[in-house]
Amino acid sequence: MNKQNILALALKPAMRVTESVGIGIVLLLAAALIAIITPSTASAAPCQVPTASLLVTGLEGATGSTVGPDGALYVTEGVAGRISRVDPQTGEKTTFASGLPQRLPIGLSVGGAIDVAFIDNIAYVLVTLVNDPLFPSSDVDGIYRVDGPHSLTVVADIGAFNLANQPSGFDIAVRTGLQYALQTYRGRFLVTDGHLNRVLQVTLDGEVTVLIQFDNIVPTGLAVRGNTVYMAEAGPVPHLPQDGKVVSFEPKSPTATVVASGAPLLVDVEFGPGNSLYALSQGIFPVGSPPATPALPNTGALVKVNGDGTFTDVFHPLNQPTSLEFIGNTAYVVTLTGQIWKIDGVSCPP
Repeated sequence: MNKQNILALALKPAMRVTESVGIGIVLLLAAALIAIITPSTASAAPCQVPTASLLVTGLEGATGSTVGPDGALYVTEGVAGRISRVDPQTGEKTTFASGLPQRLPIGLSVGGAIDVAFIDNIAYVLVTLVNDPLFPSSDVDGIYRVDGPHSLTVVADIGAFNLANQPSGFDIAVRTGLQYALQTYRGRFLVTDGHLNRVLQVTLDGEVTVLIQFDNIVPTGLAVRGNTVYMAEAGPVPHLPQDGKVVSFEPKSPTATVVASGAPLLVDVEFGPGNSLYALSQGIFPVGSPPATPALPNTGALVKVNGDGTFTDVFHPLNQPTSLEFIGNTAYVVTLTGQIWKIDGVSCPP
């Protein structure tokens, strides 16, 4: 046997070992890649069933809310004429601002400070149903700036604008309207009016204009994503499920597009986990009751907007809810009964 053949024989086992090692490395890499792109059934945690816990009680005439720049919840209390700050983890409640016009005893479940929003770390409060030819006073229906714990400045007189710019096509009982939601939009505000059936645009200088006018559809809550405004509709009395809708429009749109329908007396809409859209149904309207009557107790629900234009029930029952906020995967629901409920596990993380 010549030296070449001896060398070849000597190298063959080494070559076989090298090939085996190479194949092994390739197989290990492939397995690692598969593990990365394929969730393991053993380690993947299933979506939990949503659970609710009572965070706060004792709010006086609670209606609107927002998440402040510090990550806390801020809630309006129309009866007390104040804004409360609530720690979303502990439920600790402190007074953020007081001295706002209080709800008038005119037989309605809403009025006074009804919603709150922040622009550049400054809080603004929407106040409604405190002055009208039916119940005249020196207070202003409009937007107030919070300058300090006991200091407020009126920045927009929405009541005066409404008196001078009445819509038509439906019955109007309160000429100054019933403003419901306050939403920031490009350095200004959008305001829904659930009685005059329109969305107003309000600047920080107090200029008020009609952004979009509707028929008798009772607009309520607002959410914004990019240039698009999403709005909840309670629908006209008796607030039938088919009239409860989420619609969308852009600032120059003459009409709104239906996103989903089929939940009774919708009062709010918000984006939640995974950029999904959620709405808040106050529930079943009492048959034969006058406008602005709350839904029957414990008939409300948190619902999710589906791509096919329907709603999925996420959590029920809720007792006369009015406002919805999300912090992470947790929903916070304010109720007319003076409570805030914390709903965990609303959706799987994206």
